[in-house]
This record gives sequence, structure tokens and C-alpha cells, in this order.
Amino acid sequence: MTGGSRSNVLLLMTDQHRLDTLGCYGNEVCETPALDGLAASGTRFEHCYTPTAICTPARATLLTGVLPFRHTLLANYERNVGYREELGGRFPPFSEALADAGYRLGHVGKWHVGKENGPREFGFDGEHYPGWGNPVRHPDYLRYLADRGLPEFRLRSEVRGSFPNGQPGNLLAGVLEQPVEATFEYFLAERTIERLRSYAGHRRTDGRPFFLACHWFGPHLPYCLPESYYHRYDPAAVELPASMAETFDGKPRVQRHYSAHWTFDSLPPDDWRQLIAAYWGYVSLIDSQVGRILRALEELGMADDTAVLFTADHGEFTGSHRLHDKGPAMYDDIYRIPLLARVPGSAGAASAAGAAWPGGRVDDSFVTLADLTPTFLDLAGLPAPAYFDGASLLPLLREGRRPDRADHVVAEFHGHHFPYPQRMIRTRTHKLVVSPADDNELYDLTADPHELRNRYHDQAFAEVRRELLGTLYRVLRERGDNFYHWMTSMYDVGEKTYDAALSHVDDHAGKGSE
Repeated sequence: MTGGSRSNVLLLMTDQHRLDTLGCYGNEVCETPALDGLAASGTRFEHCYTPTAICTPARATLLTGVLPFRHTLLANYERNVGYREELGGRFPPFSEALADAGYRLGHVGKWHVGKENGPREFGFDGEHYPGWGNPVRHPDYLRYLADRGLPEFRLRSEVRGSFPNGQPGNLLAGVLEQPVEATFEYFLAERTIERLRSYAGHRRTDGRPFFLACHWFGPHLPYCLPESYYHRYDPAAVELPASMAETFDGKPRVQRHYSAHWTFDSLPPDDWRQLIAAYWGYVSLIDSQVGRILRALEELGMADDTAVLFTADHGEFTGSHRLHDKGPAMYDDIYRIPLLARVPGSAGAASAAGAAWPGGRVDDSFVTLADLTPTFLDLAGLPAPAYFDGASLLPLLREGRRPDRADHVVAEFHGHHFPYPQRMIRTRTHKLVVSPADDNELYDLTADPHELRNRYHDQAFAEVRRELLGTLYRVLRERGDNFYHWMTSMYDVGEKTYDAALSHVDDHAGKGSE
């Protein structure tokens, strides 16, 4: 298959999914055979990062190909703090280019890009399932249950901590009184398979390729699972994260407050083991649905000309750093995400029916969700717009080349529940986080992989701090991210860079640029 060929594209995406839950990423307890098989027949990316660890802005980046500070959809509407709630028209969705090229477009599952506008407003076939969690009262889901004589959503054995004021905390988990076939996860896989069959039939008659996405709402909390998955893993087999030793000493104060909001200290260690075990059960439930979809793709005879990509919008703390959910802390637990890809024409790639590439292929380049959008266009033989913030992954996937790949990744955060701007630069050995409203952070990832000790004020790291501040400052300026203005007061950005910024201001004084 050549670079100009038009591949089908199947995107499988989860929400709030820790990378270390997958067997192919080293988990020896949680069973994920379908995703491990995808990794074995394709490429596993070791250093994929979300541009921001919040659902809506991350998903808007995937749709538009530009970073959050550019598309400006910066927060989930359920926790909106005054930001916009719908995408503007400045950056067209990638779906427009695929539609113009003759692609059928399908979207199944979580949308969460806007409050009112759903998949159809962006050219996709598919229902709008709104919100951050499984919409178990959605008419389409209720029809599915009724047509099959399956019971509706009902929960027992709820797990909650206690807020500092003594009130019950947020729902964390519970046992779902439904069979697996009635779960929203199974339902979404069923709808995806139905659409696959429809697209396969149409392609046999008119030859049109398709782009189809299945977006699960899980394994986002709360973990509401049938008994067989809720108790699939023995909590005694769960090793608590090393970063549960977090003291918050020398850390931004907001992290301690966020820990209290998610009731961490109100739950004993055994409860956290059970929650992590349930989270793993949720991952395995979704993996079984991935397997169903991939088997259908094979049975329909489309595996060899369909690119399959699996990723997540961001990770989850699940007790790491005494935190839960995600939020104003730029740890790898929520910024590093899984990315698996099998594309037609990849060196060594194999179909599900053929021999898997032994061990799969592992790529350690720094990549982000912003790179997937130009990859979708490249798979269709289309050029990416010059304004895209990412670069196609096909050179990596097909030839192992790394054209112009930076040896670092930069991420951003704008707030969740409340405005809290942050920027991060992460290299292979260090991480720097700049927080205007709080303490900056610097971590030595070689000596401290769990990011427990903030070295920002340690003079032994003065040169590393200067280098990272300077690099972050330059990247933000080049991108046009106005966060860099805050950094001009940090002497470690370098005197010459600081002077250049002042010259830029002087050159544009009185011209409405500031």
C-alpha cells in the first residue's frame, strides 16, 4: 500500500485510561489480550502524551488538529469556569477533508467536544451521547435494552469517601446489576459492529473508504461494573502505587486540596486496593469489547486495508500521589497515554489472521494526540493544513523514520472546577511545570520516576532548570501561546531571550499587539 492509497480508519478511544493497566505496557495482572494483540501486530508508542489532561479540550484537539490554547475550548462544560462551550469555526474539523475525499464518517460513543453540537454537526453518522459519563438514560440505549429484554441501569454497593465537611464524597465505584450484554460498553461495541457491517456492504458496491470511531466513556470513574468484572481481580494482588507516599512537601498547595476533594485520606489502603482492582476490571471489560470489534473487522475481510489506532484522551490518578480523577497536577499518571497503531503497509505488520510480529514494534519518539489528526489525513492520501500543530505518524509507522521529532513534549492546562493555568515540558530525564498561581515544579525522572521530590529550588539543578525554562519559553513563543509573557519575569529563561521579548513588545507598541 502506498502513501497515496486511501485506507479505512478505525479509531478506538477510551477516557481517563492509565497506560500501566495494559499488559503490553507491563501490567502482569490486568488482562488485556485484544489490545496486547494489537500491539503485537503493530506499533506501541512509549512516549505518547495528551496535550491537556481534560476531556473536552483534548478531544477538540483531536478533531481540529490544533492545541487547546488555539481552539480555545478549554474546559468540560459540566465544570465550566467561564470558558466557551462550543468550538468556533476558525479551525475546520478533519472530518470535512475526509468527507470531501469521499469517506464515510461514523462516530459511536462519547463525544464531549461541545455541549449542544454533536457528531452530526461535524459530518459524522451517529448519535450524540452527551456528557462525561455513560448516559444510561439516552433513548438509543434504552431502545437497545428493551429490544433485547435486558435490564436497565441499577447500582448497588456504592463506594464513596467522606468530604472534609463530613458529607459523603463523590461516587467512586459500585456493582452494576446488569449482565455484560446490557452494559453501555457492550452496547457501544455493538453499535460499532453494526456500522462496520454497513460500511463493509457499501464499500463492496461503491468502493468508498470509511473513518469510524468508537469512543468508550470508561474506564473513567465511577467504576460501575457487573459483578464478574468488579471482582475479577483480587485486591490482594494489587500493589499500591509508589507515589502514594506523597507528602505534598514543596508541592503546589492545590494538590493537597484536590486530595481532600477526592476523599483520599478517608479511605483505608485496602479500599484503594479494591478500587484499583475494579479499575482494572473496567479496563478488561473494555478490552473484551475491543476484541469483539477487531474480530468483526477480520470476519468482514477488512482487516488488511483498515488502519486501527487505539488511544485515550488522558490518564487517571487512581490513588497515585494521593489523588483521584485528573486535574491541576501535571504528573505522567494523567499526561502519558497509551497509543497502539496498526496500519496497512507497515513494515512487519500482520493481520489478525496472520502471524503477529514477534513482540510488536516499540517506538520511543515523543508524540501527542495532535499527531493523530494529520495521520488520519495522511492515511487518506490528503495533505495536512499548515496550521496543524502535529505531524503525521505514518513515517514512524511505515518506515521507522523520525522526521523533525523534538526530544521533548510540551503540554498545557487551563483549569477544571476553577481556572488554574499551567505549562509543562517533559524530556526523557526531567520535567518542569510552571504554575503562575502556585509553586513551580522540577523533577529528576531518572532518580525520581514517581515525581515525589520537587527540585525546582535545588541549586544542584540550577542549570537543568535554566535550560528547561529557556526551552519552554521559546516553544511557547514560537507557538504563539501567550503564557510565555508570564515567564518573562523568570530570569532563568535567559537574558538574551528576555531582551528579545522586550524588543518584540517595543516593536509593536501602540499597534494593538499587547
